Parts: sequence; C-alpha cells; structure tokens
Amino acid sequence: MKKFLDTDFLLTNDVAAELYHNHAAKMPIIDYHNHLSPEDIANNRHYKNITEAWLEGDHYKWRAMRANGIDENFITGDADPKEKFSKWAETVPYTLRNPLYHWTHLELQRYFGENQLLNSQSGDAIYQSTSEQLQQDNMGCQGLLIGQQVKVVCTTDDPIDSLEYHKAIAAANIPLKVLPTFRPDKALNVSDPKSYNSYLDQLANAASTAIKSLSDLLSALQNRVDYFDSLGCKLSDLGFNTIPMYNRKETSYESYFETVRAGQSLSEDKAESLQAYILLELCKMYHAKGWAQQFHLGALRNNNARALRELGPDTGYDSMGDFKQAESLSTFLNKLDDSNQLAKTILYNLNPSDNELFATMVGNFNDGQIIGKMQFGTGWWFLDQKTGMINQMNALSNMGLLSRFIGMLTDSRSFLSFPRHEYFRRILCDLIGQDVVNGEIPHDMDLLGEMIENISYNNANTYFGFDKA
Repeated sequence: MKKFLDTDFLLTNDVAAELYHNHAAKMPIIDYHNHLSPEDIANNRHYKNITEAWLEGDHYKWRAMRANGIDENFITGDADPKEKFSKWAETVPYTLRNPLYHWTHLELQRYFGENQLLNSQSGDAIYQSTSEQLQQDNMGCQGLLIGQQVKVVCTTDDPIDSLEYHKAIAAANIPLKVLPTFRPDKALNVSDPKSYNSYLDQLANAASTAIKSLSDLLSALQNRVDYFDSLGCKLSDLGFNTIPMYNRKETSYESYFETVRAGQSLSEDKAESLQAYILLELCKMYHAKGWAQQFHLGALRNNNARALRELGPDTGYDSMGDFKQAESLSTFLNKLDDSNQLAKTILYNLNPSDNELFATMVGNFNDGQIIGKMQFGTGWWFLDQKTGMINQMNALSNMGLLSRFIGMLTDSRSFLSFPRHEYFRRILCDLIGQDVVNGEIPHDMDLLGEMIENISYNNANTYFGFDKA
C-alpha cells in the first residue's frame, strides 16, 4: 500500500516515476490563463492569514463548504478569518475523492512544508503556522509565484483596463513575466442595452474616442488591441455558451448596433448576428498581431437566482451546460480560415460529452504552417481533475497529436494554486507510463522524456513566443 502524497503520488509504475522525476518535475511553469490580480503582484501583496490566501474568491471551496452544510457567513460573509478557516478545515475530510482533497494537501506541502492532514483537529495549528509563514519576505505574491518556478503568468484583463500594474511589474525587473490577456466579453454583451451602453462609454474613454457607430466601436477595440500588444500581450480570451452563429447573408449590422446604442433591445437572432460580426472583426485583429485566441465554451452560469441577487456572479453557482456546439463553431472558424485570418486557436469545452467534438474540430483548421496551430485545450473548470484530464488527453491522442499539446493552466484566482501544474504532470506521466508497461508505446525514454518536457513547458513557450515578449 502506497503512502498518501508520497514522492510517487499518482505514479503507478517505474516508467511513470522516471518520466516525472527526471523530466516533468524540472520544467518551469507557464500559466497562460488565470485570473490572478496584477495589482497584488505589482504590490507584492502579503496575505494577513491563510484564509485570505486560500478562501478569498475560491468558488471551488465555497461549493464544497455549502454542500457540507456550512453557513454562508463563514464562506463569503464577514465571519472572523480564523473561524472561516476552521469551517474549511472541518469540510476537508469530506472532500475525499474530490480534487480539492489533493489540491489542498499538495498546496500545504509545497508552499508551507506542512505534512499534516487538514481537519478540525489540526486546523488551528495549521492556521497559525501557515499564517505566520505568509508574513515572511519571500511569501508575498511575487515570492509565491517565483518559488514555484513560474516563468510566465498571463492574467485576464478587460479592454478598458489601464494595465498600469503590468507596467509596474515590468519596471520592477523581477524574474517573472506577467503579461495581459485581452478579454472583451463585455464588448459583445449586446443583449443587455443598459449595461452595454454603460460599458461602451467606458471603452470610449479608454480609447479616447467617441463610439457612435459600429465602425467607431471597431476602431476603439483596435486601439485597445494595439495598446495591449504594446505591453506584450500574446493572447485573447472569450467565454461564451456557444460561439455565435455567423449569418453569411446578414448585412444590417450597423442598424442593429444603432438600435442597441439607442437603448433598445434586439431579437435573439439579431443580437447573435451582431455578436458574431463584432467577434469576427476582433479575431481578424488578433490574427494580424500574431496572438492566440482562446474560447471557453459551455458554462451555464448563475443558475441560482437568489444567490445571484445576494452574492453576485462568480460565487459558485455555475455548472456545465449542454449547448449545441459544432455547427456555429465550424461556421465561425471556417469564415476566418477562408480569408486566411484565423489566428492560433485554443478551444476549451466544459461538457465532457464534447471532448471528441472539440478534438476533431481543431483538426479541421490546421494549415501546416504553424505547429499545433489549433489546440484542444486542457481540462477546464469542472474538468481540471484526474478523470477530466485523462479523458481530454485520450481524446486528443486519438484525434490529434498529444505531443504538440501546450499543456496545463490554472484558470485560478489563487496564488497558491500552482501545484495544479504538478498534479497535471504526474497524471500525464502516469498515462504515458501505463502505455509503456502495456506495450502500447515503445520504452524509449529519450523520445518520451522529450515529449513530457515539451508538453510541460516547451510547447507553450514556442507557441506563444514568450521568449520574444
């Protein structure tokens, strides 16, 4: 019987262990999609206690605590930080077989050298020890990243953002690149005229231009794309239920935009057509810059109306959706490819039933000019756990080239989440090791070691051109 979380955690054979310890473990980390705060990095924020560092904004933990019958006051409320942590400690033993159990104890080990299992008995001592360690000079947000060998972090930023903290980080000359990612969801939210027009006024101010027409909007967005690019941006991102359907025969985009700008609502079909047009024009801008574009598809958000009213969005009430994906996605990508304006693209699905769909979709639009141009993205959100990662890599292996995969990201708001890269790498190495043991792939450690190192780090570094940033 193996010991929990020992050196060969998740590695079930000698080949897997050799691949992990000799190849994966030594590679630095590129985290090309997350929701970390650039302000916290720039200011090298030191958390007052482990509750701030661990429970602040972490809807994974919040969902588990609610399922364990913890009152909301100890989750998102104003309870004392130590009391909140005690409630999390009380919950942890009940997360067995949930990835939270693994992540929690990996993070305690890797950041704090803490080998005790977290529970209601150990909670007070762990709270005290970890909170004290967080006050050390090397345990600010910068140190938490650098200590995990993180070389590149790509934050998620609205087009109206000044990016002042990215400038400050660059000027600080720390051994870490923190680059912005262009996330224009609000520039496409034409279905809500009131909030949309308020946002366009902010965008106009950021771009120093008036936005009265659709062409004005595109000019303002180009202005912001140019600005982000000047500060090293290499990626865009977008979260949608599905990619909006592009209508080849539609020509009334300008009048649709004028309707929304006048504060009036569009029909669902017209709103979708306008979204598709704006997004197409944005994607052409990304292609011109040599950026990669990310599409996160399939989340059914804000399911609980009462919680949305009381707590707001992004508080742990989202789930997988079962949206129809293929036709609109194919139509959209084909339109860009047809004019040779399809940027490097990463597709993430949230519903595992779409794994093979997405894995085959990316193969439709590789052009032989860029290695791995079209990527089936790593297991995202509810799929960034052992089963989800294995299923994603199996689908990619069966339908494409796992060797050209750009690997893992955290998609996290926590500076303590970076052992998730280790988690992924261990799962990857075990997957390959099992194939060797089964005689399904050759026992060629030079070939396999290079593959593991590439998926862990090198592929992403080359794909995004971070050495040139």
